[in-house]
Amino acid sequence: MTVLCALVLVALNGVGGFFVLNALMTASEGSWDTTATDTVRLMAVLGIASELLAAGLTAAFVAVARLRCWWYAVPAALITVAVLRMVFAAA
Repeated sequence: MTVLCALVLVALNGVGGFFVLNALMTASEGSWDTTATDTVRLMAVLGIASELLAAGLTAAFVAVARLRCWWYAVPAALITVAVLRMVFAAA
């Protein structure tokens, strides 16, 4: 059962990581480039949404003592990076 919990979280964190990586890799030519800025923000929001789901499942899995607390680090890191990328989207 622990392996199944870990596989679910790895899959969700992979999806969130994909969105955050796309947000990081999208280059904006400046603050006037609204298409790139909107794409960055969309990818960051999708990454945050998937990582919030992953964080909720992590809380459930940790609460039933299937996983350890360090599993919270991955969603926390990806959410932090996504929020920072949203804030500095035009940079």
